[in-house]
Amino acid sequence: MASTVLEATRAKHEDMERLERLAVRELQREPANARDRLYQSHRVRHMLDLVISTSGKLVEIYEDKDNARKDEISNHLSSTVQAEIFPKFYDRLKEIRDYHRRNPSARFVSATDDFEELLKEEPAIEFTGEEAFGRYLDLHELYNEFINSKFGTPMEYSAYVGTFSHVEKMAQNLKTSRQYREYLEHILEYLTSFLYRTEPLQDIEKISAKLESEFEEQWTNGEVPGWESKDPEKESAQESVIDLDYYTTVEELVELGPEKLKEALAARGLKSGGTVQQRAERLFLLKHTPLEQLDRKHFAKGSHSSVSNATSNGNNFKDNLKKEIALMEVKMRRLCELLDEIIVRTKENAEKKLTLTYEEMEAEREEEEVQADSESDDEDQQIYNPLKLPMGWDGKPIPYWLYKLHGLGQEFKCEICGNHSYWGRRAYERHFKEWRHQHGMRCLGIPNTKNFNEITSIQEAKELWEKIQQRQGLNKWRPDLEEEYEDQEGNIYNKKTYTDLQRQGLI
Repeated sequence: MASTVLEATRAKHEDMERLERLAVRELQREPANARDRLYQSHRVRHMLDLVISTSGKLVEIYEDKDNARKDEISNHLSSTVQAEIFPKFYDRLKEIRDYHRRNPSARFVSATDDFEELLKEEPAIEFTGEEAFGRYLDLHELYNEFINSKFGTPMEYSAYVGTFSHVEKMAQNLKTSRQYREYLEHILEYLTSFLYRTEPLQDIEKISAKLESEFEEQWTNGEVPGWESKDPEKESAQESVIDLDYYTTVEELVELGPEKLKEALAARGLKSGGTVQQRAERLFLLKHTPLEQLDRKHFAKGSHSSVSNATSNGNNFKDNLKKEIALMEVKMRRLCELLDEIIVRTKENAEKKLTLTYEEMEAEREEEEVQADSESDDEDQQIYNPLKLPMGWDGKPIPYWLYKLHGLGQEFKCEICGNHSYWGRRAYERHFKEWRHQHGMRCLGIPNTKNFNEITSIQEAKELWEKIQQRQGLNKWRPDLEEEYEDQEGNIYNKKTYTDLQRQGLI
């Protein structure tokens, strides 16, 4: 019970200490697998959020805007006479007893028990199927947005994953558009969400604030990657916050709303009054007519004689837009640096999928689901593996039926790979396309073609290569024997005979 301000203050300090101890205890526990480590981070993040919210309430109490804390302290200090202390003590004791008589269950409530439940919770974290519980990025929506935009170029998904963060190579005239700005917003939103879900203990707000402070100095010195040569005076007077190149009709401008249209018109020194339709029509005139050649009746009072002021305002808006886009690019690059390992893993996974059939991809997906379902609820138990089964990605033995299904107990040795062992028929068949076998074939001077599949002996590979060479030699085109020449009399000779006769002067 916290019926007084001082009691509420003491209780909140106690709650903060308990949460801090629980967070330390949770971090000292070694997680059993990757999923448990992610759950652990989210539980600690939840505790830190509770500490922050409790601290905010304590700040409000200490600020004492309603003077309740001050009055309570002065009330206690005013009891300087010995005779007044005990009556107030017994009055306070009577209040406490009355409270517990009205609420008998209150005495059994323990804040410690409530906080202990936080350690048993399983946080609700949502991932898509492509993300595989935080192992990969799911950039398919951003990829489709990129290749269908005016600033994008057609490419494979795997290539996009490896290059989507290299925006500094893009031309500046393609960046200063509404479509590109929305694209950057979508990337930042997704990367921030993914980083929060996979690394909840990262202080993203602190990272963002530090980037913004460093960005101001870089922008002033013209050192931002991709924006080194910025010259606002060379920008067009027709451009502003609203890029007219991406609007084809007046109706599309109407959808922006009256406020945005008013700002765009005012930036150019045009009249900003009238209905939304009239504003859109007035702004749409600039799509095909330069600002300097526009009829003076469209300008606001006092602005028709100073078009240069409107041009300057337009340049200021344009420069602010470029600065905002450059800051978003800097934030995106920083987030990509934090997720560099996952981006590399995502690219490798995308390239791997290009070489797999549909059946193989389904088999891998089922295998991952089986491994996820086979996770034990008891995380403290030791791993019991008497059959010496291979370990899955979660650090636990795979199910025995899956071990038998894939024939992982069968060993295949390849002499070309240096007598390396492959367990299971699937791994054995796939190794013929992997780097180890290709390197061995290259050392033997034999091309690694389909003809040499299932060949693991060096002697057999050499014999087969000799037979192939002999067969190719019989069918090979021999121009000195098979190419025909005709003399002036119509006699036919092969190339060798014709050349010899010609040298002797007989032809």
